[in-house]
Amino acid sequence: MRLRGRRRKRLPVEELLGVTFRDPKLLSQALTHRSYAHEASLETGETNERLEFLGDAVLDLVISDHLFRHYRDLDEGKLTRIRSYLVNMGSLAELAREMGLGEHVLLSRDERADGGAEKASIISDALEALIGAVYLDQGLEAARKMVLRIFGERLEEAARGDLDFDYKSRLQELAVKEKGVLPRYRLREEGPDHCKVFHAVVYVGDRRMGSGSGTSKKEAEQAAARDALRRRREAEAAGGGKPRPSRR
Repeated sequence: MRLRGRRRKRLPVEELLGVTFRDPKLLSQALTHRSYAHEASLETGETNERLEFLGDAVLDLVISDHLFRHYRDLDEGKLTRIRSYLVNMGSLAELAREMGLGEHVLLSRDERADGGAEKASIISDALEALIGAVYLDQGLEAARKMVLRIFGERLEEAARGDLDFDYKSRLQELAVKEKGVLPRYRLREEGPDHCKVFHAVVYVGDRRMGSGSGTSKKEAEQAAARDALRRRREAEAAGGGKPRPSRR
């Protein structure tokens, strides 16, 4: 990845973000997963993990500030609910997938072969790291604009009450009504105790309907149910009636 030069054409990932970095090294670091750093013999501090830590805080501030200033009729409970919906691994990963961010993340050969470019934990961290990098590169206002550009549509939908946050309950209602069975969730976990990631797959009968990840079992199951409902909506919009089974 060549990132040198003051007057340069935007890189594809910068086009996705709508930002041209003043310090391209920050962009490169934000995209560097620890597997790539290990393979390339980089220093620990050259991964995106510290930037992800910073970006998480910036994202939380920007979303909270926007909700507080623009939705004065919402109480503290509703504001917290909306923020929690937006600022979690499942939502971040879904947005990152929609952007096509995974293909730009620097991964080791083994990690990429293992599907790392689609892993929720990797691409959600990369998105937060990019937010942190923009904050360092150009300040809070630039980071705010980028966050609202990426999250704006979902934020407005959530604030209007157009989104159903309890995806598990909604999926259960549909499964019982249409199939007479309850959804089943299969869980697996990875990572150390202090930084676990949970992955869930939801089945209705023998049919795999959706998958998702999160930092808790509950969050992962909600993400899987949301994925199942999204696939259902897409199938209905396409006129197929039944969603195609999830393969993720």
